[in-house]
Amino acid sequence: MTPLAAVALAYLVGAIPVGYLVGRAFGAGDIRRHGSGTIGATNVLRTLGRLPAILTLAGDVTKGAAAVALATAWSGGNPRVAAASAVAAIAGNCWSIFLGFRGGKGVATGLGAFLWLVPWATLPAALVWVGIAVTFRYVSLASVMAAACVPLGALALRYPGSSAVACLVAAGIVVVRHRDNIARLTAGTERRLGQASR
Repeated sequence: MTPLAAVALAYLVGAIPVGYLVGRAFGAGDIRRHGSGTIGATNVLRTLGRLPAILTLAGDVTKGAAAVALATAWSGGNPRVAAASAVAAIAGNCWSIFLGFRGGKGVATGLGAFLWLVPWATLPAALVWVGIAVTFRYVSLASVMAAACVPLGALALRYPGSSAVACLVAAGIVVVRHRDNIARLTAGTERRLGQASR
């Protein structure tokens, strides 16, 4: 398989709309018509509850890791293809071809992708996510801060340059996808985890 085909495959795996499928399976119809309008685990949690959210989270993490693993294997272990496939999987989640190029915010898919690509940089970032989410109960803030930690960890741990660049690009995607959340955080109107709609 050519490098371009491997990266395209990673995009398609990342584009599998897990949250959308879970929403359908649990009777919510199109999950994008509820809550924040995304297909991510947080919106599924607020709309359908814990079990559907856990299934969505697990599915998104798994597809991120699978996308990178498949692309890496089918490219003969090419580190640049592996790095590009991580970004492609996240892009697939955020702009899914199966949903008219709409989707989630890339956090859980990115977690899976980078656990495969740069695991020792990703694990501390995951702990940052947990710490911020538990302390402040802002999922968006936790996601943005954790995403920012991954490229720093990749650089500090001297992962290949292509991997560090992929982490930086992915962090940029996550920040862009959370721009509305960031605006609400600044305005003091962002919903906390477990907070009912106003």
